[in-house]
Amino acid sequence: MHYMAAHGTRRARPAELVPGTVSVITARMDYLPRDTPGEWQQVEFSRLDRPSEAVVSLYARGRDYHKVLRSRLARLAVRIEEEVGPIGHRVFTDSAPVLEAELAARSGQGWRGKHTLVLDRQGGSMFFLGEIYVDMALPPTAPVTPHCGSCSACIDICPTRAILAPGRLDARRCISYLTIEHPGSIPPEFRRLIGNRIYGCDDCQLACPWNKFAVRSTLPDFDVRAPLSARPLAELFAWTEQDFLRHTEGSPIRRIGHERWLRNLAVALGNALRAGDLAARDALLARREHPSALVREHVEWALAVDSGDAGSAPDHRGEL
Repeated sequence: MHYMAAHGTRRARPAELVPGTVSVITARMDYLPRDTPGEWQQVEFSRLDRPSEAVVSLYARGRDYHKVLRSRLARLAVRIEEEVGPIGHRVFTDSAPVLEAELAARSGQGWRGKHTLVLDRQGGSMFFLGEIYVDMALPPTAPVTPHCGSCSACIDICPTRAILAPGRLDARRCISYLTIEHPGSIPPEFRRLIGNRIYGCDDCQLACPWNKFAVRSTLPDFDVRAPLSARPLAELFAWTEQDFLRHTEGSPIRRIGHERWLRNLAVALGNALRAGDLAARDALLARREHPSALVREHVEWALAVDSGDAGSAPDHRGEL
């Protein structure tokens, strides 16, 4: 995540990123699929107890939110211009050095939870954030009062103890970072704790009491795509690069590429093998001679359970 240092103060000073910016309009968009069950948090936790099943973060099971939210923000900007006349503006959706969560908190979209995500009393945290930088002065919206109180559910549940303290997150330990942003080898000390999560992690949000108020999306864009939910790890590990590109077309998952996809799945298959899924061994052996050194390394780690080198798997909420 070198972009954080590379862009310096532009992340915190909108007018340095987009000269002429006077105000920032923040927006959010709910992303829980339309058919999400009432007890969805328990349903999602139960997936972690089925080690042979691949778990993809909820936000990534449908269409790429960058495309959906950016398009809607662009249309909103046009509607604003229809009312007030031409304005200088630029739309952002997790696509530039923008402090989205902080801007959202300062503009009253919610407060920063102890996991650093934005929380709302009527909507939990299951929403995307976006912004429109404008060259027009607008009256500021007041921030809201925090309502986490003494609750530490998000801190306690984190498998890798990435939340060091309220409001302090070490991304290098976060499963979402390790399976999505991190380009190289996943540190061995975190591999068992990843469990069957192959893209992202929702644990801190699943444990948050405020997410009982999370709102279902009204858009079909975020409906679950069949190839990306409740699929066997071995099935996904067998995808060729062409299969991967076909099944992830229009999905945020595509950006990690086939190599990292296999890396993540190799870790999850190793954990499944430790949990007694002997079919995982055959799947791993089929990729043992993969051209990528990154994939081969993780496959060898996963197969090490046969020789007893990898140890037993902890609970998905276990300690390091």
